[in-house]
Amino acid sequence: MSYNLTNLLYLITIVGFILALKFLSSPAHARRGNQLAAIGMLVAVAVTFAHKHMTGYWAIALGMVIGGGFGAVAARKVRMTAMPQMVALFNGVGGGAAALIALAEVHVILPEPGAPKADISIAIVLSALIGSVSFSGSMVAFSKLQELIQGRPITYAGQQFVNGLVLLVAVAAGIALIAGWQQEWLLWTLVLSSLLFGVLFVLPIGGADMPVVISLLNAFTGLAVAATGFELMNNVLIVAGMLVGASGTLLTLMMSRAMNRSIGNVLFGAFGQVSAGAAAVAAGEAGGSVRSASAEDVAVMLAYAHKVVFVPGYGLAVAQAQHDVRQLADLLEEKGVEVSYAIHPVAGRMPGHMNVLLAEANVPYPQLKEMEEANPEFGRTDVAVVVGANDVVNPDARNNEGSPIYGMPILNVDEANAVVVLKRSMNPGFAGIENPLFYNPKTVMLFGDAKESIDKLIADVKAL
Repeated sequence: MSYNLTNLLYLITIVGFILALKFLSSPAHARRGNQLAAIGMLVAVAVTFAHKHMTGYWAIALGMVIGGGFGAVAARKVRMTAMPQMVALFNGVGGGAAALIALAEVHVILPEPGAPKADISIAIVLSALIGSVSFSGSMVAFSKLQELIQGRPITYAGQQFVNGLVLLVAVAAGIALIAGWQQEWLLWTLVLSSLLFGVLFVLPIGGADMPVVISLLNAFTGLAVAATGFELMNNVLIVAGMLVGASGTLLTLMMSRAMNRSIGNVLFGAFGQVSAGAAAVAAGEAGGSVRSASAEDVAVMLAYAHKVVFVPGYGLAVAQAQHDVRQLADLLEEKGVEVSYAIHPVAGRMPGHMNVLLAEANVPYPQLKEMEEANPEFGRTDVAVVVGANDVVNPDARNNEGSPIYGMPILNVDEANAVVVLKRSMNPGFAGIENPLFYNPKTVMLFGDAKESIDKLIADVKAL
């Protein structure tokens, strides 16, 4: 295949990736975006196989079969509750691949006498450093989300000093390589210290901030892949990596803005540590009274309401109750009730988690209301039904200056005429902060598994 034809086909791949990002910006067109990205990647793989300098076909094909098979099975079998873990895992694998390529490419420049070319050595150092941080950091994020290690921040005295020292070792090894010290042990020092830094970097970050961390690490992986593109002189890797890096960075900033917190606070604030007596304090301030209700009582509230807003959270995903919520909403609409869904930008464990869950249940897209559109509607809402959400409906973010989440935009469900909270227990949410909404006089709790509770509501609404 000629050089010009190769670049032309790679250009088709690049255009496919750009259009994919465009379509992925809206849930209504997300499937088309995924299809375009898949087609673009297929073209890139085919062109790479047709390259005249291509060797090791069988080894590469075997790797593709193993990796592709694992990815296909994982994508089909993984539950939506575990999707954030899978995203973190796959993102880490991308960063690790970039670091491995750097280890392989350094052998190309080591035999040369004198200093290597600065541009190539810089690319190798960046892909090794950033890729290693992304790999190990993503593995820790995966472990926190999978609850293999505790989700609370893990901190110790002098932590920032240790982190800075480890990063300094990695940077020093990288500078030495760029300066022309052709020693392979320097690259290994760079990779190992970067791997250690990735672990130490994510450990003190609470589980509630994992969506932001995953987004940031995704941007890191994109930058590592772009650097790998410079190593291999591959335009597709450069453009694709920069697209991922730019979109991941923008998403990280948007999510931080949605929580009204700076990136520095997310990364270094150890947010999510539970303070002793938090529950007692919240209960005392709110009067300490929790009202529980039966499914029959809640069904009556819903069936005779004019407007009902469902507020989904991670508990909805855990219970796999999205189809049941849709069924309940359909029943209410048949009775003339206006139904919508209020979506907080950081609800769940990853960006767009709730949108994907509800789209899986074929909830009409116009009924999904983002926070800016949903909040003005709560004042005229008869019943707000909170299904497994906690931190994103916590009024302390608006009213309590002493709260760690003070200033974070929330869904103003407490402005509705009545609030029903479907929750397993009174345990605090993933951020470890007590929610005074549960003690509000107009709030009733429907305790139990969300799916079972909604099934009861469906039966009781049908019986009315």
